[in-house]
Amino acid sequence: MSYKAEYIWIDGTEPTAKLRSKTKILADGVEPPVWGFDGSSTNQAEGHASDCVLKPVASYPDPIRGGNHLLVLCEVYNTEDDSPHVSNTRAQLRPVAEKFSAQEPIFGIEQEYTFFKGSRPLGFPENGFPAPQGGYYCGVGADEIYGRDIVEAHLENCLKAGLGISGINAEVMPGQWEFQVGPLSPLEVSDQLWVARWLLYRTAEDFGVSATLDPKPAKGDWNGAGAHTNFSTKAMREGYDAIITACDALGKEGKPLHHVRNYGTGVEDRLTGAHETAPWNEYSYGVSNRGASVRIPWQVERDKKGYIEDRRPNANCDPYVVTRLMVETCCTDLEQAGLV
Repeated sequence: MSYKAEYIWIDGTEPTAKLRSKTKILADGVEPPVWGFDGSSTNQAEGHASDCVLKPVASYPDPIRGGNHLLVLCEVYNTEDDSPHVSNTRAQLRPVAEKFSAQEPIFGIEQEYTFFKGSRPLGFPENGFPAPQGGYYCGVGADEIYGRDIVEAHLENCLKAGLGISGINAEVMPGQWEFQVGPLSPLEVSDQLWVARWLLYRTAEDFGVSATLDPKPAKGDWNGAGAHTNFSTKAMREGYDAIITACDALGKEGKPLHHVRNYGTGVEDRLTGAHETAPWNEYSYGVSNRGASVRIPWQVERDKKGYIEDRRPNANCDPYVVTRLMVETCCTDLEQAGLV
């Protein structure tokens, strides 16, 4: 007897990495081993030394194939010295997550995305544009909602894979949707977001539709697509001083620009100060303010404890990078303030 292991990894495409995968047949009871691939075809190696290494780091039941088949998430390593590949951002998160693990940082990431049929967003007529945005957000009805069958299939696949999906909703633009992953630890939420993205692409494939994480999929008066990142530590979940300390830490000199530059390609196109965003080159935070860089939810201000939402990350961000930066920035200042 045997099973199919779908090895999934993040490639070296710039400025935005792509997901890649291939199948290995393994005997029942055999753990997915280290494997290899042609890095010259994934922007991760030169043709004269093209081998790269796949090291499994997490596995999930495969909801597409069913049975005992697996989805196997991998890190990419170099062959010559067994070091993490330069594209392996997960390896950069690991030591930071371990360093601040006593603060118990957790994340919930809201992944927005847009379905495309051919060259246009799903729901956009071939000639012209749909009605202005407004009624599509959390809407119902065939005149406002496009792609629900794909969304429901994707949600079911994520749940069958054991991912920490906490919700879905239609977004502000036609054909635009969101799913949420978390609350989970930095590594878990990032791993599961990447696998949920792979399942999104794979599920939509069966419907002849593509999904994009483009932060501004339709130019003009349409909302962009983000990955709003909710964050807290043990101290933040217990007191409001830690909430303010974390917000202030993200706004310290040099931090806003450093974060934004690592929050996804095309962030300037989305963070314009319109469509529920703050300008990319200005930092602000506020209670219940979706026009701020960082939002403190109203119930957090009322309860004097909870979490914050960094609204700046793009839909196409690398969650390993976003969680690393937020943990490093906020937890360092919380530790210095004795709020741990």
